[in-house]
Order: sequence, then structure tokens, then C-alpha cells
Amino acid sequence: MKYRKLGKTGISVSEVSFGTWAIGGSWGHVDEQTALAGLSRAMEAGVNFFDTADVYGDGRAESLLQKATRGRESEIHIATKFCRKSDIADPSTYSWDTVSRFCEDSLRRLGREAIDLYQIHCPPHSILEDGAVFDVLDRLKQQGKIRHYGVSVETVAEGLTAIAHPGVDALQVIFNIFRQKPITELFPETLARNVGILVRLPLASGLLTGKFRESDTFATDDHRHFNRDGQSFNVGETFAGLPFEKGAQLAAQLQWIAEGRGSMAQAAMRWILQHPAVTCVIPGFKNAAQIDDNLGTLATPPFTDADLARLADFYETEVAPWIRGPY
Repeated sequence: MKYRKLGKTGISVSEVSFGTWAIGGSWGHVDEQTALAGLSRAMEAGVNFFDTADVYGDGRAESLLQKATRGRESEIHIATKFCRKSDIADPSTYSWDTVSRFCEDSLRRLGREAIDLYQIHCPPHSILEDGAVFDVLDRLKQQGKIRHYGVSVETVAEGLTAIAHPGVDALQVIFNIFRQKPITELFPETLARNVGILVRLPLASGLLTGKFRESDTFATDDHRHFNRDGQSFNVGETFAGLPFEKGAQLAAQLQWIAEGRGSMAQAAMRWILQHPAVTCVIPGFKNAAQIDDNLGTLATPPFTDADLARLADFYETEVAPWIRGPY
């Protein structure tokens, strides 16, 4: 396993870490033993960082992490998120009383005395511009309930607003071959401020595995069914904001990236890790086999400068015009 510093936190995290949305819920059912076996396999391989949220399975993902990491709390770092259990547009959701309650609830489910990284979960831009929530997070940090805090954002503009606050140690962003905007506008600023970058949806909800066809369908409890056009939350969280059929067509044009790089998914994550601003990728998983597949990224050869230029041009000319929603 290879590790990178998470911004100015002093924490070193595995380059390939894992998110727990898929084992919590909204990606189809995953039974508890399968989920725990996947978490165990990741830790055996040296993964020391997991991302979760209080709304993943209504707390199920946090509880699974408690079971999986019991006795290893000092060596396995956990990032969780808050605000989506209430109205994210209501300023009172970010008040001391509300946030401290969210925090205590997450601590109980995680079985921990402190949260390593506490993240605001994709709030409206206006909340970040107001900034009062950062005073709340500073207070939680002073009390020892959280060690560091950050923001999960939907857009580059939100990211720039968030990192203007000196207490923000990390940003979680959507970044992949189908979502390259952060390279030019956001990453230079995070590097300058030594802010860590956690990359979610590195495979664009599975599109960048190259396994989907335009006719494929998903279970009704899978967000790739119920949010494919942004019906339930930001459309960018599903297929990077691309219409599914178009995304499948575009992925088919990217099969070449897998040549000499194991698989298309491993190549797609290697591309992400080549960007110096990135701390780690946090792909999801449903079982131990997917853990192993994703960890294969660590041995994947890098892209040449010519390859990188080709992918940048592909994004600008073929992909960007199809992305829906602000990003």
C-alpha cells in the first residue's frame, strides 16, 4: 500500500481508500457479512481510511464501520458527514444544537471518542458563504469531538468558497475522466493552501468500468435508477451528471485506456492519482472481490503526457457538453 498526507492534518491515508455508500444503501442491498468481509479485506491490504455519512443506510454504514474497526480505532481513520438528516437549506441545520447532536449520534454509531474528519455533506453554497457553520466545527474541534473538518462539495465554486476558511483541511469532490473541471480552477488553490482532496465517484457510478450497455437497468432502490436524472439529489452524484445512455457510449470510446493497465476501472483511478493535488480515491464496493479489483490500481502503469492530452481533449470536446447540473 502507498500513503499520502491528507493536507495539513498530519494524517497519512492509503492512496486507494474506500467509501461506504454502496454498503450502507442506495446501491442495492448488501448483506452485513458480505460488507464486513469487504472491509476486512481492505484493512488486510493496508487500507487505513474509510469515508461514510450519517445518511448512508440511515446510519447503517457507520455501524458497520464500528464492527469492522473495533480495537483498531487508532490506526484506521474514518471520515463521516452530516447535514442531510435535516433540511439542508435551513440555517438551523448548521446550528450548534443541531450539529453537535449529529456529531454525538455519529460518534455513538462509530463507537469512537472523536471523528478523524467531519465533513459538511454537500450543503448549499449560501451556507458556505455565510460561514457560521465553521464556527460550530471549530467549537467541536476545541471540545475534542472531531480532529479535523472539511466539506464535501458539488461544484468548483463551492470548493473555492470552502477553502477560503482556514480551518478546512480537506475537500471531497467528484473528479474523474468524465469530470475534469477541478484540474484548472480548484486544484491549484488546494495545493497552495495544503488542503487534502478526497475523490468520490472515481468511476462515475460505474460507467468507467466499461461494463455497462445503453440497455442496462438498475434495481429500484439503486440511485442509478431513482436519481439518474437528478430526481432525488444533485444529478452530478449519478453518472457524473451524464445521461446514462450517453455515458455508456462515451465509456465505450475509452476502452483504450485499459491497454497494458489491467482494467478500465484501474486505469481510470490511476489517471486520478496522477494529479498531485489528489490525496486518495474513495471508490465504493459491495464485496471483497471489488476491493481487490480496486486495489489493483496501485500496480497500474501511469499515463504518458500524450495520453493525458488525449483524455483532456476528449473531455472538452466529447464529454463536457453533455454534463447536466452545476459543477
